[in-house]
Amino acid sequence: MGNSIACFSLSKSPAKELLPPWIAPSAPHRRSRKSTSSSSSSPAKKTSDLLDESYIKQQAQIASMLYHHHLQNNGADLLLHLDRSVSTKNPPPSSSSKKLPRRSRSVSSSTPLSSLHLPNLQDAAKNDGQEKKHFVLVHGGGFGAWCWYKIIALLKEAKCEVDAIDLTGSGANFCDVTSIKTIPQYAKPLIDFLANLADDKEVILVGHDLGGACISYAMEMSPSKVSRAVFVAATMLSNGQSALDVFSKQSGLTEMNQRAQKFVYANGEKQPPTAMDYDKSLLEDFLFNRTPSKDVALASVSMRAVPFAPVTEKLCLSAEKYGSVPRFYVKTDDDFAIPEPLQEAMIQSDPPKQVFQLKGTDHSPFFSKPQALLRLLLEISNIPQVRQGKQD
Repeated sequence: MGNSIACFSLSKSPAKELLPPWIAPSAPHRRSRKSTSSSSSSPAKKTSDLLDESYIKQQAQIASMLYHHHLQNNGADLLLHLDRSVSTKNPPPSSSSKKLPRRSRSVSSSTPLSSLHLPNLQDAAKNDGQEKKHFVLVHGGGFGAWCWYKIIALLKEAKCEVDAIDLTGSGANFCDVTSIKTIPQYAKPLIDFLANLADDKEVILVGHDLGGACISYAMEMSPSKVSRAVFVAATMLSNGQSALDVFSKQSGLTEMNQRAQKFVYANGEKQPPTAMDYDKSLLEDFLFNRTPSKDVALASVSMRAVPFAPVTEKLCLSAEKYGSVPRFYVKTDDDFAIPEPLQEAMIQSDPPKQVFQLKGTDHSPFFSKPQALLRLLLEISNIPQVRQGKQD
């Protein structure tokens, strides 16, 4: 099948003024939990902070080690041993930081999230004698397969098949991101994974952030391998659109927005940027404002630079291929990276089959609301669909 991605061109504006999609447009800025917790200057408080920081880093290293061990050995049991509440259960005795309220439930479910147990999850994921539901999780820009570790464990508890993909130059896929020039290059691990599936096998694609563009490309390339596509706070583009096109509509960057991005100019500063990296000190403010501290620490040592060229490419999406796959969108209401109005604009531009909302969650619901996100994924997987004259 031919390449469905058109060549791109950059705007005439200076390259340094280009806005990548994971940096928040102008919005009221949430006060950082770090600045709040550091207001006390007492010796006891300083000692407490040092202990907390050491504890957090230790737990992040353990989580990362377990996840990569799982990838190498296909040891699902290791992930299942990770406590879903590791961010709130058994905190260090010296911890005195104020926790954000855990106030949300999925609007599509009346069951309290705290009541989710293994039997409930198995019932929600039952297939009525059919093949197991198979989820393929695709991370966003700068992330890797590691970011899904909670969702992987929960889906396996629900007796679902699950795979998390490391896109090119991301996670454990080591590649110079400045060499990535196209979405086909960036999404190659996902396309290869789908190509290796049995002819009669279908999966549920779940894309986050820039991963939304990647799963859209995969839907165009291999529509028969995708039963449903779920966009979680993701770039859901229309035909002929790039991620840069969508985000260029958002004007007015704050000083904090500008400081959060670090462009990489591998070809010289007079040429377009080749990648974008994060200011690690600002990660919590933009991507993880509702995320537990331990997961913020994990992200801070795991995130990679983002290839910039795929952001500027215009996708060619046909009604016959991409349009044949039922799409679902999951909105995040306290998201600074892709604010809710921008999510709504993408939804209105090319409406999906159904829209869900997670309340009180940031740009990373796989960290901040994993059980709520799980519940929606299972619910979406059980929605009857009529596709190409066939109901599943």
